[in-house]
Amino acid sequence: MRVDQLLSHFGYCSRREAGLWVRRGRVSLEGRVLDDVGERVDPGRVTVDGEAIEGPEGLLVMLHKPAGVVCSRSDGEGRSVYELLPGRWSQRNPPVTTVGRLDRDTTGLLLVTDLGDWVHRWTSPKHHVEKTYEVVLDGPGKAEWVDVFASGTLRLEGETKACLPARLEWVGDCQARLHLVEGRFHQVKRMFSELGREVVRLHRSRFGSYELGDLTEGTWRKLELPSLDRLAEAG
Repeated sequence: MRVDQLLSHFGYCSRREAGLWVRRGRVSLEGRVLDDVGERVDPGRVTVDGEAIEGPEGLLVMLHKPAGVVCSRSDGEGRSVYELLPGRWSQRNPPVTTVGRLDRDTTGLLLVTDLGDWVHRWTSPKHHVEKTYEVVLDGPGKAEWVDVFASGTLRLEGETKACLPARLEWVGDCQARLHLVEGRFHQVKRMFSELGREVVRLHRSRFGSYELGDLTEGTWRKLELPSLDRLAEAG
């Protein structure tokens, strides 16, 4: 990769601005200060301002999304999850994006990556990646709902195709744990709404083989890029 391509690809500056960065001695290859924007380099061996290129093979992070934050870059929608991440990541080409979305008031595990093929793998309905949600309802549920969710016959308002079977566990009178392999619009809330209950709190604790664990709300941590075997397990 050319130096100017590298600086643009990883979000440091535009290709037009790359010459200035090089002239100021900000880019080095294994300790040697580079002076030619056209030189071809291995991103894994380059430093910018003394720091290694972040995620030269791609980025994958787990974010604990807080309530009130949106999974969008659109102006006017409020604070975005991307504001919780390093700004340069959104300048990469391609920029980082969330793997699916969580509603504004939903908290929990959100994967963020700049690897488009993996986004498709994890979100495509045909791969049936399981997600786990912790649910608090506005009133007690019923034991028989376990069978209703598992039946694959529950149909959401306005849709003709029934939801795929889902695994429901009761952990309290008004608290449940739901395991889904779909990601329809507001699906968890709409499923319970069909049975006469409102979801008052929703939290995603697991996505595929990734678990949120004790990651603090509003923070993130890098994950190792999955091997092909791990990626197959996730899908």
